Amino acid sequence: MNTAANTAADYAPVLIQLLLAAGLAGLIVGISHLLGQRARKRNAITDTPYECGVKAEGIVHTRFSVKFYITAMLFILFDIEVVFLIPWAFIYRDFLANNIPILAPIGFFFGVLVLGLFYEIKKGALEWEK
Repeated sequence: MNTAANTAADYAPVLIQLLLAAGLAGLIVGISHLLGQRARKRNAITDTPYECGVKAEGIVHTRFSVKFYITAMLFILFDIEVVFLIPWAFIYRDFLANNIPILAPIGFFFGVLVLGLFYEIKKGALEWEK
């Protein structure tokens, strides 16, 4: 019974931090909604996007090429690779101390990523002038 009380007490700072973060986020969004520029005036001029105070001319929403989205997805994919590599780098020494083989799984992980990169290069996903 004593360990359950200690466990709840251990998580109290995390709960307080989460509540403070959610409260602060809600407060900032609420104040922005109440005091924001669009809350003061509602007309056609203030509701249009502008660049450096100049009224927008022509098509406001330009269409992006599919290449942009493919490049963005590839960036996210290889960025997630780093998320997996950082913990691996920190625990590598511990695995070696306990004689646990770790190079084969990370080698397979790198191999799949390199094959994927070569496939994308072969398909021309990284060429903009196509």
